Amino acid sequence: MELESVTPSKGEVAIVWFNSYAGVAIKTPTKMLVIDPVNVNAKAFPTVDAVLITHEHYDHLDQTLIREIQKQTNCTVIADPTSTRRLGNVVPEERLVEAKPGFETRVGDVVVKAERCNHPPASTPITFLVRTEDGITVFHTADSLPFPEMQEIGEREKPDIVFCTVGIAPGTSPRTGVEIAKLVNPKVAVPYHTSSTGDLERFAEILTQEAPNVRCCILERNKPFKYP
Repeated sequence: MELESVTPSKGEVAIVWFNSYAGVAIKTPTKMLVIDPVNVNAKAFPTVDAVLITHEHYDHLDQTLIREIQKQTNCTVIADPTSTRRLGNVVPEERLVEAKPGFETRVGDVVVKAERCNHPPASTPITFLVRTEDGITVFHTADSLPFPEMQEIGEREKPDIVFCTVGIAPGTSPRTGVEIAKLVNPKVAVPYHTSSTGDLERFAEILTQEAPNVRCCILERNKPFKYP
C-alpha cells in the first residue's frame, strides 16, 4: 500500500481508503492505525500499531485477516464487544481490548475514543474518533446512520475529517451521509462505504449545496490523502 511510503510531517496526517466498505488506514507522524480491514492482503500493512473494529459484519471483521496482521505486527486490536468475543481465540488476550461508547485509550500519543453508532443490524456497533499527536481529529462513523448526538460529538471533539457512509448498509444513502456531515460540521467530509462512483458524486453535490462550509474530498481507493 502506498501509505507505507508516505511519512506525515508534524501537524499532518495521511489517510487511505482501501476497499469499498469502511476500510481506512490512518498514518500519523509516529503511528499507523487500520480500521475495519477486509478485502485486503495482510502484507499491505507491514507496520501497524493498532487495528480498530467497529462491528462484527463480514464487510468489517475478517478474523483470519486480523490474525495475520496481528501476528506479523504484534499490534493491539481494539474492537466492539461482539467482535471482541469473536476474536478471543484469534488475538492474544493481552493485545485485545474491548471498546464501548465512552471508551478512551492511547496508542502512544494518539488518542482513540469510541462513540455510539446507529447501525441497527449490528449487535454492539461503535464509531471511532482518532486524535493525532498534533490534535488532528478523524471521526470514522462506521456504517452509522445520522443521529442527533452526532452534533454534540462534533461540538465536543471538533473533528477535522469525518467519514460518511453513503451506501450498501441498510438505510444509508448520499443524503444520510450529508446529514452526518451537517451534524458533525467537520472541516472535511469524506464519503465512503460504496462501490458506486455515482454515490460519491451525489454526496459531493448535495454537500456543496447544503453545507458549503464543509469541504468534500472524494478519495481514490488506495491513494493516500494528506491533511491539511
